[in-house]
Amino acid sequence: MSAEAADREAVTGSRPCTPPQTSWFEFLLDPSLLEQHLQGPHPDPSPVQLIIQFLEQASKPSVNEQNQVQPPVDNRRNRTLKLMALKVAAHLRWDLNILEKGLTIPVLNMLLNELLCVSRVPPGVKHVDLDLSTLPPTTAMAVLIYNRWAIRTIVLSSFPEKQTKPGPHQLNMMNLVQQEKEHTENILSVLREQATDSIMVLERALNIKKDFYIHTICTLDLLAADPSTANGETESSTAGLHISADHLHCQVHYDLGGIYFQQGCSETLVYEKAREHFRMARELFTKLDFSATLCCLDEQRLAGYWSACRTLTGTSDPNESQHTPYGQISGFMRNHNYGALIEAFIRDNVALSLPNSFRHSIQLELLHKLQQGDRALEEVCHKLCVCNAVRDALEGGVPCVSFHQLLLKPSENTISFLLEVCTRSLDKEHLSEMSKRKMALFIKTVCDRLEDVSLAFMVSSHKLFNELLQDEETKILIEQMRKSSATVNLSAKLLPSFYDIPVSASVNISQLEQQLILSLDARHIRQILIELHGMAERPFWRVNNKWEIPVDYVNVILAIKDNLTRDLVYILMAKGLHCISIKDFVHARQLFTACLELVTEFSPKLRQVMLNELLLMEVRAHEASAVEGNMERPPSDLVSRVRGYLEMRIHDLPLRQIVGEECVVFMLNWRENEYLTLQVPQSLVNNNPYIKLGQLIASTCKELPGPKETRRTAKELWEAVVQICSVSSQHKRTSEGRVSLLKLRESSLGILPRSKFMTFMKKLREPLVLTTLISLFVRLHSIVRDDIVNEVTAEHISIWPSSLANLQSVDVEAVVVTLKELVNYALSLNPNNQSWLCTQADIYFVTNQYSAAMHYYLQAGTVCSDYFTKPVPPDVYTDQVLKRMIKCCSLLNCHTQVAVLCQFLREVDYMTAFKALQEQNSHDSMDSFYDYIWDVTILEYLTYIHQKRGEGDKRQVAIKAIGQTELNSSNPEEVLQLAAQKRKKKFLQAMAKLYF
Repeated sequence: MSAEAADREAVTGSRPCTPPQTSWFEFLLDPSLLEQHLQGPHPDPSPVQLIIQFLEQASKPSVNEQNQVQPPVDNRRNRTLKLMALKVAAHLRWDLNILEKGLTIPVLNMLLNELLCVSRVPPGVKHVDLDLSTLPPTTAMAVLIYNRWAIRTIVLSSFPEKQTKPGPHQLNMMNLVQQEKEHTENILSVLREQATDSIMVLERALNIKKDFYIHTICTLDLLAADPSTANGETESSTAGLHISADHLHCQVHYDLGGIYFQQGCSETLVYEKAREHFRMARELFTKLDFSATLCCLDEQRLAGYWSACRTLTGTSDPNESQHTPYGQISGFMRNHNYGALIEAFIRDNVALSLPNSFRHSIQLELLHKLQQGDRALEEVCHKLCVCNAVRDALEGGVPCVSFHQLLLKPSENTISFLLEVCTRSLDKEHLSEMSKRKMALFIKTVCDRLEDVSLAFMVSSHKLFNELLQDEETKILIEQMRKSSATVNLSAKLLPSFYDIPVSASVNISQLEQQLILSLDARHIRQILIELHGMAERPFWRVNNKWEIPVDYVNVILAIKDNLTRDLVYILMAKGLHCISIKDFVHARQLFTACLELVTEFSPKLRQVMLNELLLMEVRAHEASAVEGNMERPPSDLVSRVRGYLEMRIHDLPLRQIVGEECVVFMLNWRENEYLTLQVPQSLVNNNPYIKLGQLIASTCKELPGPKETRRTAKELWEAVVQICSVSSQHKRTSEGRVSLLKLRESSLGILPRSKFMTFMKKLREPLVLTTLISLFVRLHSIVRDDIVNEVTAEHISIWPSSLANLQSVDVEAVVVTLKELVNYALSLNPNNQSWLCTQADIYFVTNQYSAAMHYYLQAGTVCSDYFTKPVPPDVYTDQVLKRMIKCCSLLNCHTQVAVLCQFLREVDYMTAFKALQEQNSHDSMDSFYDYIWDVTILEYLTYIHQKRGEGDKRQVAIKAIGQTELNSSNPEEVLQLAAQKRKKKFLQAMAKLYF
């Protein structure tokens, strides 16, 4: 058996066979099969797919002998297919939520028109002219379902919707999509014209008090068996699914509320009607059981509509405060019941039902009143601030600035209230370890922030403090508070200090160990160790399990024969490394210097180790100050020491890769490319991947002005990065020795693992270095995605190879993620870099995030034009960028913006502009953008379009724009150019306000 056959056997034999999908024509051959299929647990095809298939087959046009396309034939086959589509809809209980979600507007329109037909709705008669109370129940119900769908579709079509795109290989899909779009627009235009009639039909239905029936599979079978039967009060019209009047009225009220709410945008008084319908829908919904009816309301959307209507109409429900937390808070604010408000906030710290944004908005509202002179609210604001700070802490957030300001000079009552809130905010029945740790961290933070030591001791003596903090944490915190209270009179001490306990030697040892843990003074540490070694002979470097030194140094330090010296070296280094990690470089320098003096006396090897660590500390200290904005060049002494490390040739010396990494980053960030390229010893380059990587980056950056030479120097960097982003394949063999599955894992051939490479790049700050790396990943991204139309752009992209020999080995996802992270990091350092902004915009564009893409395209223009007060350079807003902006606006349905942007191109794109202006479903401000159009041809087309549509007001706006004297074609070219530049500037500024 071949390996491929074994593979197939292994794969197919490891999972159950999927049953074949039932084809639509099988239901024609066996009518009973449909009901069996629908009753199955997971029917495939699904009910909505079946409806689509049945109606698609029933509506296929025929071709006559002259090869002419004819309408679908009305024969038994097609009638049966339509009937089966209705049966599937009946199985779904005519649930419009499901049907609207699964079917397009043309398909659902065809289905419901077929329902009207089989329900014997009189043809040629407007629905508004029918008296529903005299019609058979199923006929009346068919009319109501159709008109409910009509107004629901009008509402849904007003929502923004992302347009679907055909795949790159579906060449004929664009025509089909365009045809369906036109068909949908035609149906929508008819529905909008008939909207008033549909609303009237549904309003009249609310006056009908009798129950209704809707067709089921059985009643449809009866109609099929006797098609000549009139649809009077026969079995087929009363044996359907029973719908009570209240259930129907509830649904109709909801649908009418939706259409009135949508119409309220242009006529605010209509919101009153919407509110009344939603009120009735809510009342009926609360008393009815919707589990067994034809359709379910969206309860959350109903609540949202109801809340919005009450806000827009300025009305309130006196009982609302009894139902929702929001209502309760609104009631407390309205009645100035601030005591109850604070209690509600404390309870919510456990319930977590109110969003943080809402809670902070309440605090800000009261703070605003306080600033206006209502001094009675000062204590209320303080208490709300405390409640919100505790809530922030429980969610892992950082307390707001106002809380930190409150802690600068708090009263005893404030601290007492804070402790009460902390205690009551912990859910005693369901208290998690995570909540305990977050609250403990919050209390520690409060203790650290309190300058009044008596208040700090008030916190530390509280029951909650001792419950949440571990003994070791408690001791450390109290000792720190004691140190800070040297100037405070603590004659009545709450807790005994170290010198108050002259007891046994074991107690003295534990206290000395505690002092050893806390001290950062090298002399003090040495004195403590001398005392400890005089009391007991044991390794005191193990006192604190958080004292850690690099594994590279462990053997060298533990090999020191003198126990006291070994402990002292280990502890000084561990404390120094900890200080570096928290950026306390002053203490780190003192500890390392003391350790250097100590080891110089007996170990040249350890002396060099400490010199290396001191160098690393100085490099990190300088980089930390640079990140904070201090861009002074490093002192020449530090640069010389870094060079000395990179040139070091001492054998048998433990070296940490991190030191080489930080030195390389330091040299790259301070543009020491010449040195990295030429003077680093090859042995160090071969042994430290970071130095190798730094050398490759430096050599590429150094040669960037010359493209041909750069291609040669950049090739090595390209190959190294490709290898880092590659995956290797691994075959898995079964116990019988057969190859079964192929697994992929990160390649081990890269000079660095991908995660470490990302960490290395996120330490770089030099713009040219970051631009070079971004350029590399953009090229790699373009190759692995292989989408010429949607390529990301960047500077210096031509220096990289344009193809890959082994494309399948590259991890596409790793390339995409790395590019995104790298660009985000670069922009966090400099959010005003035009090149990076354009690259970020392209990334969002190719991932179909068009609003975000517009944000960054506009931001790129902003930073190089002083917020569009100057013209945007043409090398920034190239035709490609402008066309992408046009496409973004088009897909966001902002068609007027498309037309304006078409003028920015070197040659105005009239075809795209005219097509955009033909769109009526535009989500931008339409005629408010006409003032930004300077092309007279486009303005003339606008007047024509509005006249054709009968839109007089908009036509007048266009005429006013075209009538401005500065747009007169007889004007000198300079005047016309000035007019265009003025409109460009104002338009781009308006766009920036929209998208920023």
